Amino acid sequence: MKAVIRTKYGPPKVLSIQELEIPVPKDNEVLIKVHASTANRSDYHVLTGKPFIMKLFLGLFKPGSSRIGSDFAGQVEAAGKNVISFKVGDKVMGFGGVFGRGTLAQYITFPEKEIVAMPVHLNYEQAAACLEGPYYAAAGLLQMKLKGGQKALVYGATGAIGSSQVQMLKYYGLYVTAVCGGENIELVRSLGADKIIDYKTQDFTKDEERYDFIFDAVDKVSFLKCKKLLKKKGIYNSSGGFIKLFWALLTRITGGKRVLFLPPKDIKGALTFIKGLVENGNFKPVIDRKYPLDKIAEAFRYVGTGQKIGTVVITMDI
Repeated sequence: MKAVIRTKYGPPKVLSIQELEIPVPKDNEVLIKVHASTANRSDYHVLTGKPFIMKLFLGLFKPGSSRIGSDFAGQVEAAGKNVISFKVGDKVMGFGGVFGRGTLAQYITFPEKEIVAMPVHLNYEQAAACLEGPYYAAAGLLQMKLKGGQKALVYGATGAIGSSQVQMLKYYGLYVTAVCGGENIELVRSLGADKIIDYKTQDFTKDEERYDFIFDAVDKVSFLKCKKLLKKKGIYNSSGGFIKLFWALLTRITGGKRVLFLPPKDIKGALTFIKGLVENGNFKPVIDRKYPLDKIAEAFRYVGTGQKIGTVVITMDI
């Protein structure tokens, strides 16, 4: 089988495609023929080893694993003897977490308990776009006490996380202001945003609305910059940046407006939630570009620009 390999941290050019043996599933695992995956922000951090804290988990001087990739949509090819939830031919999807599971390959093995059936009526590429970014959006929102009628602002509303947050917040009945580039206004409006601010021509911090929640989906604005837009007990949440943990601890002590740091958890629960939203018509994945596996370096170079819209899908064609 073909798989993406790297032997050191670095830019996308360190990636190569190599031939490996097809893995054999353990008793509690399934063998999956991968049809689609993604090039995403999580995997870009794994690839580059930046920020430096990534290396504390992945390997200080070089990666502990040569494989890369965190999500997949595919078909079950074989099942271990203890597997009861899935059978050969089932269409499934999964996410391996922030540090990845080597899913950029034509075949992978995954524990039965960590995968879910693909949403009905989606193809593999659409299903792959329901994973990494949407997972982070769902994992955070599912830990919050969201109520209909509350107001939320999403900064970076066109990315994989932000475009998911807009749709999920609308599902919960919130009033949503989306901050994005003006060229993407129609896209964001189609996702359900009530109000749109073009950050290229308007200063969103001068908005007259006051919000229960502000979500920085691209980790590009600070709590201090957003603080005045929050209601008295409003909450700011960012998709990245460990400095936010410091602010979360500090604002927990001081009270009032808070930074909420929510470590992602319960992957299967979040993916099941996303699957339900898709099947009920409350969520649609946003796909920017598609690349075949042998163009993986080009795909990650694009992700590294920070300008992608929604998800960059990787197909296993080679």
